Amino acid sequence: MYRFLFSSLPVLWLALFVLPVNFAVAAEMQIEIDIPKLDVAEYHRPYIALWIEHPDKRAVTHLSVWYDTAMKNGGGEEWLKDLRQWWRRGGRDLSMPVDGISGATRPAGKHHLRFGSDHAVLAKLTAGNYVLVVEAVREVGGREVLNIPFQWPPKEIVSISAKGERELGLVKMTLNQ
Repeated sequence: MYRFLFSSLPVLWLALFVLPVNFAVAAEMQIEIDIPKLDVAEYHRPYIALWIEHPDKRAVTHLSVWYDTAMKNGGGEEWLKDLRQWWRRGGRDLSMPVDGISGATRPAGKHHLRFGSDHAVLAKLTAGNYVLVVEAVREVGGREVLNIPFQWPPKEIVSISAKGERELGLVKMTLNQ
């Protein structure tokens, strides 16, 4: 009996620790957003919203919203409706601030976001086609919306990007399987 137990031990180790790793889903979404430095007389940091929607424009989940959190009495929230598409696709239904989603505006430069498949915002994604939407609006500035279609979960490492014309620079999304 002991001979069977010890001779089977390597097989048990393999079954318990190696095989489950091969079947685990570890997809990941990385997003890099470039906010361009603009040479203008009056510069305000842009409000930016990122969300995922179905190709038919139904919102699935909010990823991030950057707005002026330093205004007294939540005054920055008043201007969130200027992110018009995000506002109509579910932003108005949120009670700000939202833990893990909302945050302060960002300065010009490159900013990185990372979401694992176990993250709450991606856990609700079923297999299928989606669109990453990035919307930016700036006081005394313009408004810009970029759409990046993608498939979830990724079957391989995929890098997709879109480039804005003024308010957004390059927005790059990398999906890892």
